[in-house]
Amino acid sequence: MIIQTGSRTDIPAFYADWFANRLKEGYVYVRNPYNMTYVTKFILHPSVVDLISFCSKNPAPMLKYLDLLRPYGMYWYVTITGYGKDVEPNVPEIHEVIDTFKRLSEFAGVDSMGWRYDPIFLDEKYTRDYHLTKFSEIAAALDGYTENCVISFIDIYQKVKKNFPEAKPLEKADRLYLGERMAKIAREHGMTLRPCSEGNELEVFGADCSGCMTQPIYEKAVHNTMVFPKVKNARNTCACFLGNDIGMYNTCLHMCRYCYANYDAETVMKNNANHDPDSPLLIGNIRPEDEVHTVEQKSWIDGQLSLFNLYN
Repeated sequence: MIIQTGSRTDIPAFYADWFANRLKEGYVYVRNPYNMTYVTKFILHPSVVDLISFCSKNPAPMLKYLDLLRPYGMYWYVTITGYGKDVEPNVPEIHEVIDTFKRLSEFAGVDSMGWRYDPIFLDEKYTRDYHLTKFSEIAAALDGYTENCVISFIDIYQKVKKNFPEAKPLEKADRLYLGERMAKIAREHGMTLRPCSEGNELEVFGADCSGCMTQPIYEKAVHNTMVFPKVKNARNTCACFLGNDIGMYNTCLHMCRYCYANYDAETVMKNNANHDPDSPLLIGNIRPEDEVHTVEQKSWIDGQLSLFNLYN
């Protein structure tokens, strides 16, 4: 099976010690975000966890724990954008994240690495030309370290509308202008451009619109074929597998203005203050009213000989 870590928070950046403890103890508890007394227990053993999927803006704190990850397949999406501290106040400088990306690629392999440049929004400072310049600079720096680049254009969720009211969705002309040029830049650096939940409008420019966390991408990472369960996708425009996330909303300390996972800074800080690195839960501990449910887990690798086995 696959364990997700990054749809709700940035575990490598802010909770690396906790995650390392979970790997050492071999299990993790996760609260249901819509029913906080319903707790799911996942076993974190490589016999049943085929791959761990990470999404992070700063994976550096996990570097000291790479030995714990060796028994697992993994896929790292690292977000590196051109925004300043006015938008991403607590994200490290670009060159620092690029250095970490390269170290991870050398450890996990190119097939287990992806770069995210998202979400893209436009204003007087962050213009089309600004994005293309930054995108080109980062793509050049990551040349040879990944073959996947994901972009998305900002979605105005309710939390985004609250925390970033001046943000506006992009017009189609802007999406096409940026998409065409970014697809070309990505190709020049050995990468496939993958729009995230943006439909097929960039396909004409050579972008792969099939998704960014899909079965083929994960199979390439583990160098084997897998049998995925049939699940309903979270969004009709998304073909990605997003289940089994062990994170929690309102816990990410990056405080990016465009974030869809944080309600406000006060809630985030309150939750973070309740974090215990030794707890099986990311935030807090088990309470008397909680109901713990153990998930039935098994490996999804089907053992069939594949091209990945023959040529890797």
